[in-house]
Amino acid sequence: MGVKTKALKAAFPHTIPIMTGFLFLGASYGIYMNVSGFEFWYPMITSMLIFAGSVEFVTVNLLLGAFNPLQAFLLALMINARHIFYGISMLDKYRGTGLKKFYLIYGMCDESFSVNYTADIPEDVDRGWFMFFVNLLNQIYWVAGATIGGILGGIITFNTNGIEFVMTAMFVVIFLEQWLKEKNHISSILGLVISTVCLILFGADQFIIPSMAAMLIILTLLRKVLDKGDVKPCQ
Repeated sequence: MGVKTKALKAAFPHTIPIMTGFLFLGASYGIYMNVSGFEFWYPMITSMLIFAGSVEFVTVNLLLGAFNPLQAFLLALMINARHIFYGISMLDKYRGTGLKKFYLIYGMCDESFSVNYTADIPEDVDRGWFMFFVNLLNQIYWVAGATIGGILGGIITFNTNGIEFVMTAMFVVIFLEQWLKEKNHISSILGLVISTVCLILFGADQFIIPSMAAMLIILTLLRKVLDKGDVKPCQ
């Protein structure tokens, strides 16, 4: 079995829960684009090039409004600023991956980060190719869902309110899997406490960036303690 094939087979099971969520959410995005007056190839192309779910939904209004590239840039930066912290967390893991690093950086979404950061990659599987296929499979799911939704949007109409909870449920499962893998739960408990405090202080719309910054600082300061306990910091 080739290196790439082995990595693909190892990566695929980790992406199955994400596939379920991405197909549903991608389809809802495609339907939303269709209802807004765009042909199916719009969600197909944007999901390939942008590949940032929240920004893609916002892009619909940007495309319908006046041309304002600065506003679009600042809005995208604000929505996806959390990826700065993801990138810092993945510096060591991406080291030595060669040219694959460029796609790993481009294709890193919340879900791919969660899998690649926490997955126990078998010793006989190439780490770089494993992470590459996790990113690629997740993007394929999203593009497929968006394209299908764009095509079916004009044929089938249904109420999609609440469908975004699929991703919340998926993150809960990922958190529980990480909890079960840890020898102690210092980092996970800190993450919950910090997020709760920031939620109270900054509100539901503004707490993500402050909470991630606080997690990064506190977990960095406690890294030696966590390493002694053989605990991987959970971002």
